Amino acid sequence: MTAAAKSYHHGDLRNTLILAASQLIEDSGSLNFAMADAARQAGVSTAAPYRHFRDRDALLEAVSQLAFFGLGERVREAIASTRQGSIETIIAIGQAYIQYVIEKAAFYDLMWGDIGARAMDADSFDQKASGFYMLVDSVEAYVGEQGLRNVDVLDLAVKLWSMVHGMSAISMSGKLPHFHPDADIPEMLDSSTRTFMAGLKQAE
Repeated sequence: MTAAAKSYHHGDLRNTLILAASQLIEDSGSLNFAMADAARQAGVSTAAPYRHFRDRDALLEAVSQLAFFGLGERVREAIASTRQGSIETIIAIGQAYIQYVIEKAAFYDLMWGDIGARAMDADSFDQKASGFYMLVDSVEAYVGEQGLRNVDVLDLAVKLWSMVHGMSAISMSGKLPHFHPDADIPEMLDSSTRTFMAGLKQAE
């Protein structure tokens, strides 16, 4: 979680433990670590984590929040490199999502799998959905610039997010070459997004 950790506020024991657990997951590619392992990684006693986390699940939830924070930062960087209101911004968000998920594959189940779903209540969703909300804003800017009157911005953003999520999942599975040996995910995302958005204009 190096990139996210640079801008993630830390300096106290709680956040030191979150970063330690994140490093364990990234190094091993597995969520199977004990609280004692996180304590050892952080350089504190085995009892210390329980001052801030009731159990391992609570620590994993905090790591999940950090993982989503990192995704949001990646999306923010993508937006900053494009012109707001352009289709290039929407494509850049999708590319950033896919790249982040592939780079941080060890955190995928924690973010999107059963473990993440169990902890995704309304409050935690708002904390974790900054990347999605930035997509909504970018879609709204695009729709306004194109003068599209009959578009549900939230519905469109969910469809685009779902498309990107699906591409990420099939890419990480390693099975994409079985369907299309020459498939190129960035090119697929670019062409699919442009085709999808062109259809909106035709429907006006």
